[in-house]
Amino acid sequence: MPHTSRIQVRTYQPDIYRSLADSGIPPLLAKLMAARNIGNPSELDDKFSLLLPYTDLKNCEAAAERLADAVTHREKIWIVADYDADGASACAVAVKGLSAMGATVDFFVPNRFEHGYGLTAELSETAHRSGAQLIVTVDNGIASLEGVARARALGLDVIVTDHHLPASELPDCIIVNPNQPGCTFKSKNLAGVGVIFYVLTALRAALRRRHYFSGSLPEPNLADLLDLVALGTIADVVPLDHNNRILVSQGLKRIRAGKINHGIRALFEVSRSEVHKARPFDIGFKIGPRINAAGRLDDMSVGIACLLSGSLEEARQTASDLNALNQTRQSIEQGMLQQALAHCPDTLDQQQTTLSIYHSEFHQGVVGIVASRLKEKFYRPTFIFAPSDNGEIRGSGRSVQGIHLRDILDTVSKRHPDLLLKFGGHAMAAGVTLKAKDFELFRQCFEQVVAETADLSALSPVYLTDGSLNTEDITLEHAALLERQIWGQGFPSPSFCDEFSVILQQSMGYEGKHIKALLEKDDSRFEAVFWNCTEQLPERIRTVYRPVANEWRNQLELQLYVDYWEAV
Repeated sequence: MPHTSRIQVRTYQPDIYRSLADSGIPPLLAKLMAARNIGNPSELDDKFSLLLPYTDLKNCEAAAERLADAVTHREKIWIVADYDADGASACAVAVKGLSAMGATVDFFVPNRFEHGYGLTAELSETAHRSGAQLIVTVDNGIASLEGVARARALGLDVIVTDHHLPASELPDCIIVNPNQPGCTFKSKNLAGVGVIFYVLTALRAALRRRHYFSGSLPEPNLADLLDLVALGTIADVVPLDHNNRILVSQGLKRIRAGKINHGIRALFEVSRSEVHKARPFDIGFKIGPRINAAGRLDDMSVGIACLLSGSLEEARQTASDLNALNQTRQSIEQGMLQQALAHCPDTLDQQQTTLSIYHSEFHQGVVGIVASRLKEKFYRPTFIFAPSDNGEIRGSGRSVQGIHLRDILDTVSKRHPDLLLKFGGHAMAAGVTLKAKDFELFRQCFEQVVAETADLSALSPVYLTDGSLNTEDITLEHAALLERQIWGQGFPSPSFCDEFSVILQQSMGYEGKHIKALLEKDDSRFEAVFWNCTEQLPERIRTVYRPVANEWRNQLELQLYVDYWEAV
């Protein structure tokens, strides 16, 4: 059986549900949307014209004016990107958008193993030597105090476009970040790719005011970049508020219509996914990981090259390289996971609130994924460490709902000022660097701080569901309706909780790791799949499940995917 859990039901206001249903939204969908704080049917509208205006984004127009000067004076613009899928998509958006407006532009993406993260003083010197006059960061830069200062000392201007939370001190330059102090932009959840897309929108307007565009250089259609914006937004797992849902929905519509970046098309091909059926799931679990593999194991410039490919043939080659890197990543991940599990008992002591593991053979690029896998297995805040340089180790952490990982690290740092060499992150994910000799001290301090400060009830997993689903509503039509919606972080896909009788069951899949069963409710029978389940099911169970329109031999059939079950 899965670990002890709590099943909860989302609440909603009946009057909001009735209002949504009266507007023409199907009743089931109206209930689900009311439970996700949708109070008005307009919040489900994905028209491009409903995007929040760039004028609300602090410094966006100032950044656009500086970029307009650079474009018109043919200054060299140097893009500094992050080495994840959001950073890669943001870099591709910046290069494509600026090039379409006649800019002289180049990019550089730091190597995780050589340069570290963000705009450093050394990178500013490299930009200066390359002849750059303006540096633009995408998906990073809000913490690059030294890098920006060095650039300014060398006579370079810097525009930081970022979405990460700022510290108390900010770089001395133009900053476009919805989370910076004084920014009134209503969506604080833009991904890095969303921020640079907004800046390009403002830049096009600035150049239009200068009567810059002509017959030989027409205004670019920035909607052509929305497939990349959707990719970065989904892959970075930012909350899908209304503004982000518009960006994702519009991008997916273009992908499904075949108006698609060569690199994204090639990645769909190599992952054996169908472009015309593109869903957030495909981007998040098939396309994004292949791009991320470049930054984890090699050099993200490979991923960016794929997204900047000038032809489908060129894109297919780099997509093949990314696919091979992803397969290597999966192999390394499995090996590390087995090594890590060898250090753990089958179940953790109830009194143990955290998990920290270091191994001298672990790979830096995969520690975050392994931490995530172990967090899911043991449901504890988890850090996995790998060797770095000069006797240092770098760790990547993942947390559970209700335990803010970055705040925990801050407390550890205050109690032991010399322990953490560097740390940062947010509630659910964080990174830390320390001396290898200090690992055991970190493990003890991390455990102590969580045990003393956290609400330990958070260490029991919660399945938040949409309650019982009427038997007559468990249909293929409803499953297909739900799959057509945009779900994601902060706007979770629906799951339901019901009791069933188990009529038949059989193992399935490689080594029988899954179960297919026939379940009965109110004299109606449904085929269900229990993933990663090898236990014999009892006669009566309570389940958390999702209705799915499963395609098999070109036919759609209803299946229930069971995320959790317990005996009744």
